[in-house]
Amino acid sequence: MNRGVSIIEARIAPAADGWRLDRALADAVPTLSRERLKVLIAAGQVTRDGVAVRDPAKRAAGGDAFAVAVPDPAPAHNEAQDIPLVVAFEDEHLIVVDKPAGLVVHPACGNPDGTLVNALLHHCGGSLSGIGGVARPGIVHRIDKDTSGLMVAAKTDRAHEGLAKQFAAHSIDRRYRAIVSGQPAPPAGTVDAPLARSPHNRKKVAIVAGGKRAVTHFRTVERLRDAALVECRLETGRTHQVRVHMASIGHGLLGDPAYGRTKQAHKGVLERLSFHRQALHAARLGFIHPVTGIDVSLESAMPQDMQELFSHLHV
Repeated sequence: MNRGVSIIEARIAPAADGWRLDRALADAVPTLSRERLKVLIAAGQVTRDGVAVRDPAKRAAGGDAFAVAVPDPAPAHNEAQDIPLVVAFEDEHLIVVDKPAGLVVHPACGNPDGTLVNALLHHCGGSLSGIGGVARPGIVHRIDKDTSGLMVAAKTDRAHEGLAKQFAAHSIDRRYRAIVSGQPAPPAGTVDAPLARSPHNRKKVAIVAGGKRAVTHFRTVERLRDAALVECRLETGRTHQVRVHMASIGHGLLGDPAYGRTKQAHKGVLERLSFHRQALHAARLGFIHPVTGIDVSLESAMPQDMQELFSHLHV
């Protein structure tokens, strides 16, 4: 069966003048990754004035216009599974779910099914965003397996593209609640530190010079017993951002197996409660609906396990 093609018109921003073409196009079309654009360029799918441009390293000029031919998504091989979902908001364009801790977002090695994608395939039926290259629910952003809370997925390509642009512009209101070790002093502040894969452990993220800019604004909501409940507002959304940034200032998340350093005083509480995950919850998600233009603002209360931990540490 022949696959169709969608054409995306892209204009290079003045600020991207002189950048590599793949990087400049990724900036202009945030729904396509730089790696995917490299493949499309090499395949002759990117044209300027009708002529294919096949060198991803070619320098782009601000104001130049390109046509990007994107093949329609291939059929998904992920199985639709009837996994219960807590739906915070839904219409024909997108869905916001309140993900429980322990649920993986994407199928991958070690987690071939039983994921949020499998649940969304069942819940959304045939209404799926395919802008990522494969027909599947449009996962625009992710939260870690053992982080709970609000997450948006797109049902249509138009919604996916509009949401991706807001994430790229850092205009999404994303706020997390975290229970951290110790009490930050001052009680509020900003961590502005670039993140990248750790050069010492590729499974972890670290503050690395030359990494992607990452900014977390935090404030103490309530002081606890040698701990604190903090709200972290993300200006950027990098992998493990809250976990790494809070650990970098000496206030790692309780229960965090990768970045936390559990104090002796907390070990007993965590064991009694069988709390074996990072104490992190995506509590607020706000954005402009990419199709209707309405202001969507949603909040989620801390789940029971974090609420129990909070209660046990309450002064």
